[in-house]
Amino acid sequence: MNPYGPAMSRLIEEFEMLPGIGRKSAERLAHFILMCPAEKALGLADAIRVVKTTVRPCSICYNLTENDLCHICADSRRDHQVVCVVEQPRDLISLEASGAYQGVYHVLQGRISPLEGMGPEQLTIDALQRRIRQTGIREVVMATNPTVEGDGTALFISNLLADDPVKITRLARGIPSGSVLEFANREMLADALRGRQTF
Repeated sequence: MNPYGPAMSRLIEEFEMLPGIGRKSAERLAHFILMCPAEKALGLADAIRVVKTTVRPCSICYNLTENDLCHICADSRRDHQVVCVVEQPRDLISLEASGAYQGVYHVLQGRISPLEGMGPEQLTIDALQRRIRQTGIREVVMATNPTVEGDGTALFISNLLADDPVKITRLARGIPSGSVLEFANREMLADALRGRQTF
């Protein structure tokens, strides 16, 4: 038996779709929204609307931005000849926090994972190839997560670029196999960037 009316039930169901949110957490969030001042709840709704209508992928690297170019691609002080390839924007944020990297990035928007229905054509690999060939990039740093899928994606890309005049390196294995960049600490990421190796 559902103790809630249609509006509350829908809100709980929407919260349940968020990653890491189960039924009880969804109910707590729905009750919080119901009990908080209207301006707070509507402020949250407006923030979601704004982010969905204004944030888009950078036209060069596919990082998140509200402009045509993200702040990293637009920065002339960065080394635009070294490109660090990551799976998601949150991986880029983790690497930036290390303070050890001054190149630019390319966000794949995922990883090759046939079980999840993700093949190379769903990623931004073609755009990466075009970028390398059109701009004369000298080094590609493979910074996919050290998981089976991440390593497979890095290997796929390195094989695609084998005939291009570009140096391909990867992060040193200071990051434990099976972990995720998002949860690596600053020092670990800095060491991994400094100790990157030829792929």
